[in-house]
Amino acid sequence: MNTKSAAAAARATVYGYPRQGPDRELKKSIEGYWKGRVTADALRATAAELRRTAWQQLAGAGLDEVPTGDFSYYDHVLDTTVMVGAIPYRHRDAVAADPLDGYFAMARGTQDVAPLEMTKWFDTNYHYLVPELGPDTVFTADSAKQVAELKEALALGLTARPVLVGPVTYLLLAKPAPGVAADFDPLTLLDRLLPVYAEVLADLRAAGAEWAQLDEPALVQDRTPAELNTAARAYRELGALTDRPKLLVASYFDRLGDALPVLAKAPVEGLALDFTESAAANLGALAAVGGLQGKRLVAGVVNGRNIWANDLEKSLATLGTLLGLADRVDVSASCSLLHVPLDAAAERDIAPQVLRWLAFARQKTAEIVTLAKGLSHGTGAITAQLAATRAALASRANSPITHNPDVRARTGAIGESDARRSQPYAERTSAQRAHLRLPLLPTTTIGSFPQTGELRTARADLRAGRIDTAGYEERIKAEIQEVLAFQEKAGLDVLVHGEAERNDMVQYFAEQLTGYLATQHGWVQSYGTRYVRPPILAGDISRAEPMTVRWTAYAQSLTDRPVKGMLTGPVTMLAWSFVRDDQPLGDTARQVALALRDEVGDLEAAGTSVIQVDEPALRETLPLRGADRPAYLAWATEAFRITTSGVRPDTQIHTHMCYAEFGDIVQAIDDLDADVISLEAARSHMQVARELAAHGYPREAGPGVYDIHSPRVPSPEEAAELLRTGLKAIPAERLWVNPDCGLKTRGWPETRASLESLVAAARTVRGELSAP
Repeated sequence: MNTKSAAAAARATVYGYPRQGPDRELKKSIEGYWKGRVTADALRATAAELRRTAWQQLAGAGLDEVPTGDFSYYDHVLDTTVMVGAIPYRHRDAVAADPLDGYFAMARGTQDVAPLEMTKWFDTNYHYLVPELGPDTVFTADSAKQVAELKEALALGLTARPVLVGPVTYLLLAKPAPGVAADFDPLTLLDRLLPVYAEVLADLRAAGAEWAQLDEPALVQDRTPAELNTAARAYRELGALTDRPKLLVASYFDRLGDALPVLAKAPVEGLALDFTESAAANLGALAAVGGLQGKRLVAGVVNGRNIWANDLEKSLATLGTLLGLADRVDVSASCSLLHVPLDAAAERDIAPQVLRWLAFARQKTAEIVTLAKGLSHGTGAITAQLAATRAALASRANSPITHNPDVRARTGAIGESDARRSQPYAERTSAQRAHLRLPLLPTTTIGSFPQTGELRTARADLRAGRIDTAGYEERIKAEIQEVLAFQEKAGLDVLVHGEAERNDMVQYFAEQLTGYLATQHGWVQSYGTRYVRPPILAGDISRAEPMTVRWTAYAQSLTDRPVKGMLTGPVTMLAWSFVRDDQPLGDTARQVALALRDEVGDLEAAGTSVIQVDEPALRETLPLRGADRPAYLAWATEAFRITTSGVRPDTQIHTHMCYAEFGDIVQAIDDLDADVISLEAARSHMQVARELAAHGYPREAGPGVYDIHSPRVPSPEEAAELLRTGLKAIPAERLWVNPDCGLKTRGWPETRASLESLVAAARTVRGELSAP
């Protein structure tokens, strides 16, 4: 392949980059600021240094254009809310008094003021803060952050491109503000919003921006003709502005479909498209509209969401096809590199022959630069890189890690009866109630309790050899004893052991299953200062021995009340891992489900009567296009049933989901056939309870009455009022009382106070229900 004359100007760029720093310096600085140990100036200095270092690394790696504005103290959608002045009324005084503290109040809430709702960013595990808008919303431009960060990059002598959430996506992500009619459509505010974007773009142009990127990932979802017409009007108006940078409209995560001709016709100078999983669809659609003649095309040919080394030859072939479809073709990742860890070279515990299969953000940047070089100067310019990639791909394909014949045989033998309980819910619920003897409105928690500094120190000491296994296990036993004693004293009905031994709800299991790889430094932002280390699902999955039975049985030995066994479900094990890309996801899910089925059986045999299999990622992993959803939901719900269907009728199966739009998957929730589901509901004011009722959901449910992602402690009356709202949708005999999610990230003082409020609320409402 020799494309030197056709693509001499090909440039390498990315849409965004990990924010945290190599040692999560941003997290530590922000949390230090919240605790009063770090000043605002010191926090800002840390942030500025992280930005500078990241930009210089990107430029040093060979990127021709670095992104600005993608850095955030908490969330880029919240940053956009600030940029357009859409501050909720309840937070305006705090923002006016101190913009930084007001910003964090919107994200986290205070004891007196609730935060913005939080939910998943499309089908990723990143959480964004949902804008609250209404017919009275007045937008005002505040471009200070975007302009300042652009100037920082330009001062370093770099070519920089500001990145903003596009106006159409921003409005499509928004919800009606509290007190606003539920049928209010934020998209009707476009005419008010566009002048604000025009002002911000003018400010960026004045500050030196040649290009500005407007991210419109919402356009890869199914959109109505009216929504597409709104997008067309938005970009006609923005494109017609005279005082602006050149506009690059970016989409990612899926195919653009009907939105592609809309954007192709818009008077903007460039489009950025995903050519990884959506390559064929976007290529075909681009050819159908006659290409992007006269425009810049940024081709996302390196997967920005997964960690496998790029097939450079395949990507070059895609890029070669694109050369005839645009005025110029530049090279990028498929989306922001926010969704992958920073640097695979930091991993010391992964075998070198396996490490070369992997590409984190820095390695992906190198791949992008290599592809741009190959596109511009021909394959002869990247001979060594092509040979190394070829060898890595062959090593992975032929590795015994990848293929286990026994696992594949067992998966192939799965039959219909393996995914069906022995009795229908209407029959087994009677057996469960007789066995468990729980009160009306039973109280429980989701599973985890605070992970204290002492626990983290004990794990670190064990890894470092400062304590032995026996000493570590004594520390875990003491923690379980404390957690059980508190729950009994507080009056909870179904207890948990608190998960003191677990580092993460996915990683803990991945480290005990064959086929997974664990990282030491592979941190990825989930929300705010919450970072996770997704394990790498590299090969066929099996369970060597029980993973949770010992600690669950120990906890049960301390109390007469039922203690839940706690497992992470197969879909979430996939969604919160970096999954293998060499076989269908459904096949991998069935492998994980069989391993978990063995664990469920062992828990039941050890006397566990309540087993919770968490699936918070079921909605998150839902394909963005409706046409792709039935096939996904079929294998996803089957995998859950394979996990849970081998138990006796009187064993109660729970599941849990949080921070997602549940209305899209109510039928799938029903199809799981769990006996009890607990769901996030506090921030959304029991919306999910209404959705379950509208569907006619026949099983038991616990919509959360305590928002665990905020440090504020709910009062007993506040929790009782949410419970009363839940009762309007779910009958008392099927309603549970629980927090929104696990308590791992909370401190003990607020946890104790909040759960005491929860129990008091349940007792109050029980009394009201029994009153004549």
